Amino acid sequence: MSPAEERDEGLEDLLEHLRRSRGFDFSAYKRSSLSRRVQKRMQTAGISGYSNYADYLEAHPQEFTQLFNTILINVTTFFRDPQMWDFIAADIIPRILQSRQGNFHIRVWSAGCSSGEEAYSLAMLLADALGQDQFRERVKIYATDVDEEALSQGRLATYSDQAVSDVPEDKVGKYFERVNERWVFHRELRRSVIFGRHDLILDPPISRVALLACRNTLMYFNAEVQQRILERFHFGIQDGGYLFLGKAEMLLTRSNAFVPVDLKKRIFAKVSTSAFRNGQAAFLGTRGNDANAMIAIDRLRDLSFQTDPAAQLVIDHAQTIVMLNDRARTLLGLAADDVGKPLQDLDISFRPVELRSMIEQAWRDHRPVIAKEVEWTTAAADHLFLEVQVSPLLDATLETIGAKIVFRDTTRTRRLEDELKHSHQELETANEELQSTNEELETTNEELQSTVEELETTNEELQSTNEELETMNEELQSTNEELQTANEQLRQSGDELNRANAFFENVLNNFQEGLIVVDAELRLQAWNHHAEDLWGLRSNEVIGKHLMNLDIGLPTAELRQPIRQCLSDGGAPVRLRLPATNRRGRAVVLDVTCAPFALMNNPTWGAIITMREESARTGSD
Repeated sequence: MSPAEERDEGLEDLLEHLRRSRGFDFSAYKRSSLSRRVQKRMQTAGISGYSNYADYLEAHPQEFTQLFNTILINVTTFFRDPQMWDFIAADIIPRILQSRQGNFHIRVWSAGCSSGEEAYSLAMLLADALGQDQFRERVKIYATDVDEEALSQGRLATYSDQAVSDVPEDKVGKYFERVNERWVFHRELRRSVIFGRHDLILDPPISRVALLACRNTLMYFNAEVQQRILERFHFGIQDGGYLFLGKAEMLLTRSNAFVPVDLKKRIFAKVSTSAFRNGQAAFLGTRGNDANAMIAIDRLRDLSFQTDPAAQLVIDHAQTIVMLNDRARTLLGLAADDVGKPLQDLDISFRPVELRSMIEQAWRDHRPVIAKEVEWTTAAADHLFLEVQVSPLLDATLETIGAKIVFRDTTRTRRLEDELKHSHQELETANEELQSTNEELETTNEELQSTVEELETTNEELQSTNEELETMNEELQSTNEELQTANEQLRQSGDELNRANAFFENVLNNFQEGLIVVDAELRLQAWNHHAEDLWGLRSNEVIGKHLMNLDIGLPTAELRQPIRQCLSDGGAPVRLRLPATNRRGRAVVLDVTCAPFALMNNPTWGAIITMREESARTGSD
């Protein structure tokens, strides 16, 4: 197995683990973007290998939340892509209001709403169009997502200055309040926005909505799942309703359930489902006491069954043959006296196909069961291909009373397919032998059809690439926001450290006495300006050096015992007088105090030594 295949298998195992343990099914997501996001979270957690990451999730349940936030990428803003929202406000909302005049309620669905900015954007536009009183009475906006944490943020409806910066100034003052350094959406209007968890793949759609906004959500799913979700959207949107997609999403080749209103702005209208098919019921009226007419009807029914070109058998619930037609006798070698016999007593029960298992499956599932490409050799040695269909027969109470078995001769179709395949092979290998104009036209048509399919495939690939680029752009945006937050925190920490250092240095240098701080090993940690003035050494020359190794006029050996004593006493300062020689060579007498210096709950971390000059000596003692 190649490394790429091992990685793919490891990712699938991890997705299955997430589905079993937390109920999140990501199997429909595109593997390229899904793998990229999981790898990003694994790097953050410092884990290599999908199996190791699965073990890490078991040991650290809180990691599930971080992983889901990384996969779902809750990146959204108010009025994202302003030109599209301007079109919604100027064109789509007036159409919706015109079609729902009076007091008709208006239902709007924001699918994949993340933290609610899109839902509240819709609320502001509808409130502008209706007025706030009418909005509260008539409008319900359903905001759904699979991320519970994002939904909780949306319910709070509180946003930072940066988030509200995308809202026009007139709307900020009209729909937001400033509370505790945050912007809070209008309380009364917020009640019309309902947040709830909804899985677009598994859960039924919200129905009777006039406008459905699902922006940059479909692009995370593969084409098959997108088609299934669009069918659900078509069911949920009212006739005359609209679908609003994201900039990276298209419907050109995905669905015939919507038509574009403005393709550039990704606005689509639902195709109406109000057309009905009208059928005509044939009725053959007979007089209740007309026996000849009833006999004629029975004969017509029997002739219709007997002359059907497909071989047919009818059995009852006991699997006894009740009816068989002429074609069945000819094709399968049955006789008229086989009617009334149990099916299992005849070769037809297992040849050319095992009928009993098909009958049991049709009765169990209440639906037809079909076997195709069944080979059969007749009594005349004709080799045929059959399609065998077993259909359950139900009465008015839906009770199974029997089954109809139909054998359709598909030999001609199979031969035509073989001939067509052979013709294709001849066309591929001997194109120069084509002689007729009709065959040349067919070849040209096939080439044109192939070109169209290739162009459609290329278009799909380009569209998929565009969706992936949009996804990567959102990931980069999310990462950039995280880096900005981290830089701001580092800047604040640096400012605080600089202030603390400046404060500490000012405290040291404003002492009117020489001040020295040593740790428990007697290594110097602080040395103020008065100490520099006494001994002639700057702080950068002594910091980190052992006190006893200093070559100055201070008898440092005299200080060893007092320092040890104050450290062992745990808080009692020691005072002594020492004769010394300052940096100018002048003899002085110092009043020295040694006191313990506690740090981080350690009372014996070190000692602080203060020195004050008492008197000068003019000569030696």
